[in-house]
Amino acid sequence: MQFYNAHILSVVLFTPLVGAILLLLVPRDSENLHRVLGNVFGMLGFVISLPLVWKFSLEAAAPRFQFAESADWIPSIGAHYSLGIDGISLLLVMLTTLLGAISILSSWSAIKLRRKEYYILFLLLQTGMLGVFMSLDFFLFYVFWEVMLVPMYFLIGVWGSDRRLYAAIKFFLYTLAGSVVMLLAILALYFKYAALSGVFTFDVQSLLGCVPQLSTATQIWLFWGFFFAFAIKVPMFPFHTWLPDAHTEAPTAGSVILAGVLLKMGTYGFIRFSLALLPTDPVARHHIVSIMVTLSIIGIIYGALVCMMQKDMKRLIAYSSVSHLGFCTLGIFALTPNGLTGSVIQQINHGISTGGLFLIIGMLYERRHTRLISEFGGLATPMPNFSAVYMIMTLSSLGLPLLNGFIGEFTILRGVFEVSFVWAAWASLGIVLGAAYLLWLYQRVIFGSITNPANEHLKDMNAREYATMIPLIVLAFWIGIYPKPLFRVLDRPVRELVQQVNPGYYGAPALPSVTLPPAGAPSATPDEQPPTSGSTP
Repeated sequence: MQFYNAHILSVVLFTPLVGAILLLLVPRDSENLHRVLGNVFGMLGFVISLPLVWKFSLEAAAPRFQFAESADWIPSIGAHYSLGIDGISLLLVMLTTLLGAISILSSWSAIKLRRKEYYILFLLLQTGMLGVFMSLDFFLFYVFWEVMLVPMYFLIGVWGSDRRLYAAIKFFLYTLAGSVVMLLAILALYFKYAALSGVFTFDVQSLLGCVPQLSTATQIWLFWGFFFAFAIKVPMFPFHTWLPDAHTEAPTAGSVILAGVLLKMGTYGFIRFSLALLPTDPVARHHIVSIMVTLSIIGIIYGALVCMMQKDMKRLIAYSSVSHLGFCTLGIFALTPNGLTGSVIQQINHGISTGGLFLIIGMLYERRHTRLISEFGGLATPMPNFSAVYMIMTLSSLGLPLLNGFIGEFTILRGVFEVSFVWAAWASLGIVLGAAYLLWLYQRVIFGSITNPANEHLKDMNAREYATMIPLIVLAFWIGIYPKPLFRVLDRPVRELVQQVNPGYYGAPALPSVTLPPAGAPSATPDEQPPTSGSTP
């Protein structure tokens, strides 16, 4: 217990990896054991992460990044095994462990071939995603960011639909291209910090703390270097074209985890790194923010319009992610507390509602082996309980009051309205279009008479399917009715971020710009010493 309390993040991070290693030792022909162990470790990963919720301190005296762990990893280059989470990371870690357990459970009957490899890869993917949200070292962050690519590539390429290889390669190449550019930006920041302080380190707080001391041109180049990796992952318009193919061809669990967690790695990157990299020059900053807001609004409206043209249910929900994540990036670059808070809450909401919609489509696909909207109609008669659950998830996704989507979208629009009425007005159009395509889809699938005889005797939801959906429904109502705990958890990290990137909002100077190098970091040269005084932007 003492080890668990001292290394709780490491335990949460590596529990899925332990499960993957144990599965390697299980004989290939023990297929039921593969399913059981995969689900046990999926659920265990969620259960052991729960103490993070009640152990996380909201006291002002608590450190910003809690449950911190640090150890030398590659001392010669200044890379450390450094973990820690703030309120933003906490919510995303809990979303990851919950959706991971639900996704694995949803695979119980859907995956029939190569089950051993499937569960091993899914658990490895879980470790990679958790590592991204916990890392406080750029080198460690990049390792987890890249490690995540491999299992997702195989999950799509092996267990996907007809065009799975095309979708898997496209996903891999897009993400890898952005990652390479980000790696160059990380190295540039690494050497710039060494030139300023005489210390080589990948410590996130130290490297980001030196950004205000760099030239405006360097700040701009660094921002765009990170931008491509995060924009592709979100995905922002016009870097979104890999997403519909990956979602459509991936197995149901792959689509759930892709929409629910992997896309949030991009928005998390914007919050954690890109905001700190915004140029201190007001003109350059305004130019970049204007571009980001414009791309976000285009994504909101474009994604919604394209949804209305889709014939495949899964592809429609995939394009809806382009629209919904546009709200998240819009809230981030409004640079206001409400915008940032609403963005993080909406990221959680998107994981719940869109993850639930992909699970629902997966249930239909298991019964009918088709995702074409035209193949359905009148399902309310043979599947009344399914229809009710589907309705809740639809209303959650479109932002009906008393459900989670409303809280996130309203808070984002409140924060955006503080900056520009025009931005908020254009974004509001996306809400109207979202209601149109989601309700139209529901009407075509659920209502009307049954015209296809294959739909007359479809079975309603079974116990396992209820088990995957009930937690999401409970969360949708809980966040919609009583979101106060989420706002409390996000209050401090959001306030500190706004003080850094928009200090005038609170009428106070920015936080100190330079953080002292971490203890034990190797020096660039024996004779050089870190600067003794810092400056503010």
